[in-house]
Amino acid sequence: MSKNDEAFCTSCVAIDDVEDFEEKPLWKGRDAAVIGVSALLFLIGLIMEFALVETSLAAVFYLSVVLLSGHEIIKNGVKSVFRGHYTIDLLITIASIGAFLIGHGEEGAAVMFLFFIAEFLEEHASDRAKRSLHSLLKMAPQTATVRRDGKEVTVHSHEVGVGETVIVRPGGKIPLDGVVVKGRSSVNQAPITGESVPVSNEVGGTVFAATINMDGYLEINVTKGSGDTVLSRIIKLVSEAQKQKSESEKFIDRFARVYTPAVIVLAIGVAVVPTFIFGMPLETWIYRALVLLVVSCPCALAISTPVSMVSAITSGAKNGVLVKGSSYLESLGKIKAIAFDKTGTLTEGRLEVSDVIVTNNLPPKEVLSIAASLESHSEHPIATTIVEKARKEGVELRQVAGFRSEPGKGIIGSINDEKYSIGSRKLFNGQGVRFPEDEAARLEDEGKTVVLVANERESIGIIAVSDKVREGAAEVVKALKERGARVEMLTGDNERVAKAIATRLGIDEYHAELMPEDKLRIVGDELIGKYGAVAMVGDGVNDAPALARADVGIAMGVMGSDVALENADIALMKDDLSRLVYLIDLSKKTSGVVKQNIVAAILVKGGFALFAIPGFVPLWLAVAVGDMGLSLAVILNAMRLSNIKPEAVK
Repeated sequence: MSKNDEAFCTSCVAIDDVEDFEEKPLWKGRDAAVIGVSALLFLIGLIMEFALVETSLAAVFYLSVVLLSGHEIIKNGVKSVFRGHYTIDLLITIASIGAFLIGHGEEGAAVMFLFFIAEFLEEHASDRAKRSLHSLLKMAPQTATVRRDGKEVTVHSHEVGVGETVIVRPGGKIPLDGVVVKGRSSVNQAPITGESVPVSNEVGGTVFAATINMDGYLEINVTKGSGDTVLSRIIKLVSEAQKQKSESEKFIDRFARVYTPAVIVLAIGVAVVPTFIFGMPLETWIYRALVLLVVSCPCALAISTPVSMVSAITSGAKNGVLVKGSSYLESLGKIKAIAFDKTGTLTEGRLEVSDVIVTNNLPPKEVLSIAASLESHSEHPIATTIVEKARKEGVELRQVAGFRSEPGKGIIGSINDEKYSIGSRKLFNGQGVRFPEDEAARLEDEGKTVVLVANERESIGIIAVSDKVREGAAEVVKALKERGARVEMLTGDNERVAKAIATRLGIDEYHAELMPEDKLRIVGDELIGKYGAVAMVGDGVNDAPALARADVGIAMGVMGSDVALENADIALMKDDLSRLVYLIDLSKKTSGVVKQNIVAAILVKGGFALFAIPGFVPLWLAVAVGDMGLSLAVILNAMRLSNIKPEAVK
């Protein structure tokens, strides 16, 4: 049995190495054999004592049960004394040995044996999270068909290097992350996104290990080795997240350090005070003290939070949501405000030129040529969109001299010895250039971003760039507000565009014309100062400072982004805003289950303790119900969280 004698509760199993995890049936393995042999020895002991009245021989069998099933428990209990960090093993060891000393060998053996069974069952139940992650890891095929020296060869996935070409036929699993270089197919990305609807993929498209090639022939250029695939990183990050402790877990750990010694002192008091002050029988009160010691073991309390958190994090991983620590999941349920970046979050982030409006006598293609020539020197998404539009229209890009960029405003440069400017209104403040405001306002009221183009004398055109609002965004905003969160939007767009999008989506408040440092300031100073707990939702790259400052930073659509996976506290593997509602619900349900478990543990333990002192509870019942039964009930209740699935947002 896996033991962790540093932990207060030895049945709180950490996820150490998912790759090395070996799933075994419950009835196989050394621990199952120990249970079987111990049960036989215990039965023989009972027969010896009560049928044959061979008490001395029975004691030998009882002692054998203790040594066989409890040697690790005793060892860990003794170690905890020398380390000054008392564990439940120490309480069980004291109870078992104490029962032998007062002539209740059968109950001493029963205490140790039942506790061993409890540990065994709890560990098996706790391994469910590890089994879930291991099943994800097994989804990636172990072999890959690679083209080498003009031939197709099958090798282990670990042997395939970056840059090699793998071949995947219809119905086959994609072995490694890569880019399609030949073929076209529908790909089921459920292992990564949790969404089973196939996605069309063709040359230039990105594919991921463990996803399924549905109906076409694909040749894929490998971009990541087997240990660096998105799936491997997800499993690694979730495994690490399950080891992190929430504030509730840390509190229980601190509580346990004081609680265990206090229970021992209380048990000593129960044994000593009635005997030496009131003259009552010593053996009777020692027995009751031992029962109190066992029922006071707070194992169920100690595992109530971590088991719930592990189940919830595992549920998220299976549904395309990567939660990188239980503290973030816990914090999410306390969120009072959620700030959204606009582009790529509330909108799809796929910009396109929707309008080219001429404001003087130049042809539209001439205006587009001037704009694209200037923007070709910029890497801004809007600049890239305008350049792509020009190329699609077959418009010539010209040489630009004297190029100068005005951050947050626009670009200035000369073409054929004439000076041109392109950008937002800020760029033209004080220049005396006038634009048709009615036309610009109309476009902005439609939610489009307006780019102004001018020479030194006059405006020559307006280019409108549109970004489609993400499907279901309004429903998600409504659902979040119904759950008590205030929703705000942060954007670099101007006031009119921001207002149009915010009104359309039902957002409570918007902040426009922001630089990255402004977003950081608003999240850190305004929102957190006003509401307390704040979540930020963005792309995980451009919004990294604001994501880091928020109580919970959530990055969207990070399948192909290593940076986003690292920056975010929570990562949505797919561009699906409805997963946010699922996350909030998962967090609240997790908090509810944790509270249920804690209340149940306190009430049951308290009730057993009250009945133990008058002598109404035998030792074996204290272990079987007050410890083992309660702990298993807590685990089973927590496991319900792993079955929670996203629901459609209406």
